Amino acid sequence: MANGLLEVIALDARDARAAVDGGADRIELVSGMEFAGFCPALETVEQVRAAVDVPLRVMLRLRDDFSIGGAQGAAEIAAAGRRLREAGADQFVLGWLDARGAVDLAALEKVREVWDGLPFTFHKAMDHAADRDAAYAAVRPLPGIDTVLTSGGPFPAGQGVEVLRVEAAREAALGGQGLAILVGGGLKLADVPTLKAAGLRDFHVGSAVRGGSDWSGNVDEELVAQWRDVIDG
Repeated sequence: MANGLLEVIALDARDARAAVDGGADRIELVSGMEFAGFCPALETVEQVRAAVDVPLRVMLRLRDDFSIGGAQGAAEIAAAGRRLREAGADQFVLGWLDARGAVDLAALEKVREVWDGLPFTFHKAMDHAADRDAAYAAVRPLPGIDTVLTSGGPFPAGQGVEVLRVEAAREAALGGQGLAILVGGGLKLADVPTLKAAGLRDFHVGSAVRGGSDWSGNVDEELVAQWRDVIDG
């Protein structure tokens, strides 16, 4: 890794290869981006693992909100996670909230066997939590967690600079107990210098590195390289 981490969302092996060729450090593998990302197909995990040699974080999500969906939803997630692990997934992206907007620790405990201490990112459920400080405190002790994906709130990352500045400083001050802040969600290339000046160094991009800047296009190696240059600049 150069100056900071660049994670790129991929839908398939072609996306993953283009992302890595452009300078991505890590891939987030998903399906269903019209729903903000669901579990990928098992064969896609296998194909991406064969195509690239960078860390791969696999989305563990089956609903278009941030609830796990009760006992049935937890059972479905656990079954999906076991199949994904069998297909080669060894890092995950996950997170659920309860009806009060708090981190759903009971749901996490029900499916804890899925990742069982493997590295994972708590995703943008954080940006819909009723109390962000409480949410961070709830997830920090979870075995395997090392990252929170966030834009600072339920708005694009460019509007979350001050929140992200405070959270990045707090997590850094915690040393080995702190979490990496991965900035993503409505992130624009022009936002990166301001975010870097605020102490953020790790960035997550999706449609911004695709042809046409939407999900109908494939990941564009040259666009990824532009992000790599700005992050490293």
